[in-house]
Amino acid sequence: MKTIIVTGASSGIGRATAELFLNEGWVVGLIARRADILQELAGQFDNGVALTADVTDPDAVSSAFDTFSAKVGRLDVLFNNAGIFAPGGTIDEIALDDWYQSVNVNLNGMFLCARAAFGAMRHQTPQGGRIINNGSIAAHVPRADSVHYTATKHAITGLTRSLSLDGRAFGIACGQIDIGNARTQMVQNLVDTAVANGRLPDPTMAVEDAARSVLHMATLPPEANVQFMTVMATAMPYIGRG
Repeated sequence: MKTIIVTGASSGIGRATAELFLNEGWVVGLIARRADILQELAGQFDNGVALTADVTDPDAVSSAFDTFSAKVGRLDVLFNNAGIFAPGGTIDEIALDDWYQSVNVNLNGMFLCARAAFGAMRHQTPQGGRIINNGSIAAHVPRADSVHYTATKHAITGLTRSLSLDGRAFGIACGQIDIGNARTQMVQNLVDTAVANGRLPDPTMAVEDAARSVLHMATLPPEANVQFMTVMATAMPYIGRG
């Protein structure tokens, strides 16, 4: 039986992905801060493991991964997904607290979870596994007024490449999925803001389509890896920006 940990599993892309993998029969470790939501989700399945943790807390992350490994015995895949989009603006308008929180969740949190997964995969028998980082279209082309989010997502691309290189010796593959305008609450907030300001919102796609893309990456054999995948709403203004 295959196993995966999904961070940010309580909502959005994380929840949609967790539900898909649960329905596909994987044992799924569910990481998020909201214990009640995780318990509710895990309670719907026999193969869900609720792991309440704040991804910015090193001790909580280590404990969650250790608990999962002890309970299940093996970690095949990490979907490193947890992230935030803090209030936007030009760089002089971004509150420093929002900058620090963005870096702490979107970069430090993903580093800590990748670190824990890498260690588990390196030392388990048989050795190896797969880490899938959730990047963003913003890892390539930014939105306006998103310097904090964009900077962290560019950093994730560097994290992905470094993990791919360092993981070779241990059978650990790493890839990145860059998702554009899946209909999460975060994207809905951006749509609502555009409408409120009299702008035409960007096209969106179903969040389940993003989840299916993660499943494809996760189910490849060990000798194959999607290094970078972009999946986005077909008509969104990505190609041709600038």
